[in-house]
Formats: sequence, structure tokens, C-alpha cells
Amino acid sequence: MTFGEQPAYLRVAGDLRKKIVDGSLPPHTRLPSQARIREEYGVSDTVALEARKVLMAEGLVEGRSGSGTYVRERPVPRRLARSGYRPDGEATPFRQEQADAAAHGTWESRSEQAEAGAAIAERLGLRTGDRVMRTAYVFREAGEAMMLSTSWEPLELTGRTPVMLPEEGPLGGMGVVERMAALDVVVDNVTEEVGARPGQAEELLALGGVPGHVVLVIQRTFYASGRPVETADLIIPADRYRASYHLPVR
Repeated sequence: MTFGEQPAYLRVAGDLRKKIVDGSLPPHTRLPSQARIREEYGVSDTVALEARKVLMAEGLVEGRSGSGTYVRERPVPRRLARSGYRPDGEATPFRQEQADAAAHGTWESRSEQAEAGAAIAERLGLRTGDRVMRTAYVFREAGEAMMLSTSWEPLELTGRTPVMLPEEGPLGGMGVVERMAALDVVVDNVTEEVGARPGQAEELLALGGVPGHVVLVIQRTFYASGRPVETADLIIPADRYRASYHLPVR
């Protein structure tokens, strides 16, 4: 990697970013106009415009129709607990957090039978096209959407059993470990892979984000003696949450 002179638009964006971060330009303050940026930094209109685009792509400012560009309120990231299995009836991290009396969490879900695409089939050790139960979730904190999740379970395992629908039946909502135990399947391992990418339009719409925002993607898979029994994608807005892991040392 070579270090040369920084492009003018990045230099301007960097200085404005510093002012936003240190509070010199507090939330809801109007960003200097294009003409003001041009005069203050001695740059062209094109450079001033590109600098503003950088700040908008980073989610630091937002445009308001007919009014200008303003500094966005910067949320203080909250911890999203990720921990090992707890045999207390609160098997999922979200439900563990909701045990806190100060939390006000709710969730919605929708389950439907589907065919496993190539990627999901590989994660579950199935053939492409095999039948799975697909369940989509929206998790909310105080009414605000804070996480999306989609899970897939092989119907060759759960089909025509009392736990076929994850959120219905005698063990509805109890989590993968308890539900699989009802089938004499002992879940003994779970893996999570964490990545980040720009949020898709429908994801950001559901999560209250803006185009360009980054989301964390946690790919989780539960195993029983090496056999995948459930896999899921958890989608979390990266500017509002941090995945916090507590892992036991054996």
C-alpha cells in the first residue's frame, strides 16, 4: 500500500467528519452549504459535492428536501448478547435479554414450507430443492425494529411432528435445543460466522436505516452429532448494535 497526497474530496470529508464526531457540528445542525465548503476549503463545487456524498454514504448526514443537509443523530450502539446455551427456558440471546425488567422486546414471525436453495442446502447438508421450514422474524425493542432473522430447518427431521412450526405447538418459541430434544435429537454444538455488508433495500426499510447503511450478518447453525439441524441468518444494523460474545472456557 502506498501513501500519497489524499484526494481533495476525502480531505474535506475527513475534516467535516472530525467536526461531527467531536461535536463541533452537533446532531440536527445544518451542514455548511456547498458554496461555504468551496470557500472555506478552497476547492471546486465538484469536490464539495463529492465530500458531502461521502458523509451521506457513511450515514453521518442526511438530506432534507428543500432544506439542505443535516447532521444525523448518532445512536449509541447497544450490546446484543451472544452466549452459550442456557438451560433456563430462555434459549435465544434475544429472549435472554428480554428477561431484563427494563427491556420491552417483542417479535413477529411467519413460517412457510420452501425448497432449499443451493446455499441453504449446503449449510444443512441437504440436496438443493429438499423441503425446509423457513421462518422469518422481526425483533423489536420498544417498538423499534432492531434485528431481522430467517431460519431454515429440514422437514425430513421436523416434518409432521409437534415441533414442525418453530413458534407454534407445545414447544413454540422455546428455541432449537428444547424443540429438537423433543425429537430425541441432542443439539451439542452451534457455530456463528459474523460478516458485514451493505444492507439490502428491503432490510433497511424494515430496520429504519437509509441506503448505504452497513448491516452485521450472523450466520448461525445448530448441530447434533455433526448433523446440521437448523441454520439462520441474523441481520443487525451495524450503527446501532454490537454483537457481544460470552464464551465458556472448557
